[in-house]
Amino acid sequence: MKNLMFFALLLVFLFFNTLSAQSNLLNAKVPQEVGQMNEQQIEAENVTPVEYGYVDDRDILWSKTIWEIVDLDERINFPYYYPTINNGYLSSNRKSLFRVLMDGIIEGNITEVYSTDYFNDKLTYEDLQEVLELRRLSPEGISKQNAGENVTEDDYDIYKIESDKVIQYRIKGTWYFNKRLGELRYRMLGIAPVAPDVSTLSEGPEAMANALVPLFWIWFPDAREELNKNKVFNSRNSSQPITYDMMLNSRRFNSTIYKEENVYEDREVKEYIYEDALRQLLESDRIKSVIRDFEQDQWNN
Repeated sequence: MKNLMFFALLLVFLFFNTLSAQSNLLNAKVPQEVGQMNEQQIEAENVTPVEYGYVDDRDILWSKTIWEIVDLDERINFPYYYPTINNGYLSSNRKSLFRVLMDGIIEGNITEVYSTDYFNDKLTYEDLQEVLELRRLSPEGISKQNAGENVTEDDYDIYKIESDKVIQYRIKGTWYFNKRLGELRYRMLGIAPVAPDVSTLSEGPEAMANALVPLFWIWFPDAREELNKNKVFNSRNSSQPITYDMMLNSRRFNSTIYKEENVYEDREVKEYIYEDALRQLLESDRIKSVIRDFEQDQWNN
């Protein structure tokens, strides 16, 4: 039964990707015709995200919530980082994950935005401006202000967090064992871009590297529609891209666990293993092993 369901999902995936490749590229007589889709392709582009199945609380035998860091310096995670400049030269539909999230917030398609990973302090776009942009008087502007002269917009230096400044993502999700299906599954709950504090952008790389903060947290189910509209570049076959929603739900990234829910107020690994990167990585692997081994133990006992 499981193999049959997997085969059906694979067919849907291949059908969707075939239709969502860069359209009309080989038939275009002028560059402006590239991207023009026929009715079948337009219908395929409007496919909604695969719905999560309903999970009854009584079916959950065991669960564990964890927090992970996705480091964009790792090659496997590059698809979430590039392109860093959204100028449309590469392609009008190629965007970094940060650009996709920000465009969704600006257009009002993503509304569940919070300041913490417990989703208890909701933010508006105006609130985000304080986190993403800093206006500071330039040295010339300060001189003019001290001399009693009027200060104009040209006298301000403006610093902004753009895609190239986002070097990590933090994700929050829950692993749970569904006793009705007899399998271990994962459900992503939240995602947060991580970048240097905007106040350090003028202080150099070292200050920026020491001031990494999660800019905001997005309730992941609310962002799925927007993530499903945008494609990730497929380095192995550029004619068959995959959506950000599929990438994240299938966990096609490398990550490191930095926190798990625990009795000690969900403290982070670095809070009980001090200044020892190797032991912190070993602790992260230990937590992964606890999760992975739970399913195996169900069938070995």
